[in-house]
Amino acid sequence: MIHHETIKQEVDDFSWDASFFRLRDMQFMKGDSNWRIEQQLTASHVLIVVKSGQGRLTLDSDEYRLRPDTVYVCAPGETYGIEVEKTRQLKMFLFKFDVFQVTEQRYERVQRMKEERLFPLQGEIQVSPAGQLGSLCDTIYHHWRSEDRLERFHSQLAFQELLYYIMKNRRLLSEESRTSLELAKEYMERYFYENLTIEQLARIANVSPKYFVDLFKKTYGISAIDYLTELRINRAKQLMAQSDAKLRDIAHQVGYNDEFYFSRKFKKKVGVTPTVYMKSRRRKIAAYKSPITGQLLALKIIPYAAPLHPKWTAYYYKMYRADISVPLSAYRKNQHWESNIKTLLHARPDIVISTDELEEREKEMLEQVAPIFYVPWMEKDWREQLLLTAEFLGETREAEHWLKTYERKVKLARDQLKRAVGDDTFLIVRISKQNLYVHCNRSMSEVFYRDLQMVPAYRGDRLVYDRQTTLDQLAQIDADRLLLLIRQEEETLDFWKTLQYSVPWQELKAVRNNKVYLIPSDPWVEYSAYAHDRIIDESLKLFSGDCPK
Repeated sequence: MIHHETIKQEVDDFSWDASFFRLRDMQFMKGDSNWRIEQQLTASHVLIVVKSGQGRLTLDSDEYRLRPDTVYVCAPGETYGIEVEKTRQLKMFLFKFDVFQVTEQRYERVQRMKEERLFPLQGEIQVSPAGQLGSLCDTIYHHWRSEDRLERFHSQLAFQELLYYIMKNRRLLSEESRTSLELAKEYMERYFYENLTIEQLARIANVSPKYFVDLFKKTYGISAIDYLTELRINRAKQLMAQSDAKLRDIAHQVGYNDEFYFSRKFKKKVGVTPTVYMKSRRRKIAAYKSPITGQLLALKIIPYAAPLHPKWTAYYYKMYRADISVPLSAYRKNQHWESNIKTLLHARPDIVISTDELEEREKEMLEQVAPIFYVPWMEKDWREQLLLTAEFLGETREAEHWLKTYERKVKLARDQLKRAVGDDTFLIVRISKQNLYVHCNRSMSEVFYRDLQMVPAYRGDRLVYDRQTTLDQLAQIDADRLLLLIRQEEETLDFWKTLQYSVPWQELKAVRNNKVYLIPSDPWVEYSAYAHDRIIDESLKLFSGDCPK
């Protein structure tokens, strides 16, 4: 579901005479339904202007619809990601810029935006009239790409003009200014439990029923009926987390008079019956670390609380954010553990499961929340960790069944991959900032190289390694296929943009033979049963073009 929120702009409090803006980079991007920007961290301000088409934008955990009459701003230290809607093409400009503020007779770069309020725009800003947005962006792009220094300087002036135009013509969304279709959608979100009909919703939108059906699907990428079902199922999941919930009552509360019809709809949408789902939610189990979520899902247990973020736990955020009642901070280097524990104290889970790699003070505070089980992180492999977790929860049979299914899947995938890649050698390269690393983590070692028996081009002293390397050394390794794990932040992505056009890179055997594959951190860096099952699927899609159901 798209979360739509427009933040009121407090431009009057902004000190224009004490600030200036410097355009760092800009890109004109276009893509079809297969194109996306992975959720990435930004160190600068990001301004997005859509020229044509539609898509979905995620700013941290907020989601927006990209559209031509609106601009979007992401703050430094936040993340953003973009997906193009099916059957559509998106054309947009992406500006990266810095804000400088005068302090003690000098200019200092503003690192944060939301907290310090030194730049007045954030989130979604509707512009009306929007007619000049596209032409202003075209002008900036023309000057920015010029080889003439004076013209490139002109791009900075043109960028100031763009900001001025946005500030002057920004329009706050009010109840009166929202489209009739948006009002109909909001009505569905508020009264989904009622017996809503297409005719009733079409009247709210002030269009014919047939046109409403077509317009809703075209605008939001989902049919009105499917969206209504999604709203009802998501609410039902929340109710099922309550210990005294009854299926009949839940069905009635979300708009279904017939609990058996509701059960069929639920199973079709979720994949399991309401009874099975409710059983998995009866115990309020908190996954304190992201890999614990992957172990619990392998046991068919959806955690009551777990780390969630569209970048750091992308898959779990996309698939389970409606199921996980209590989201925790999910940053990899977690600086928010105290707030996470405070959240858990308020949520009162029955059980907390965590890896044992915590500082003593963190453990002491966490143990005040609920009974806790520590999974031995370094001493045991993921199979042993799964079995120990299952034993603690009384789910040993489920774990054993999952592992048998996994082994069968590995054997089939291994045979299929062998036919596709033969004896080709593989090298995994991690790119961070302006550095290259020959890389292999625990998941890659145990799943990709051991279980799937892919042939490593590089054999270090240890099975797990992360060694800085150079292009000359990569040429000496001479791998048949390269897997690239590229850090999703500005400096790294800029370096990668330059690297792939360099002669030494293009002369690598894998590059010459078009056997270079980009792999995301999720699931390749998570050490859990569920992530490893997905690594098998990802490997099959990359190298054989197939994926088992």
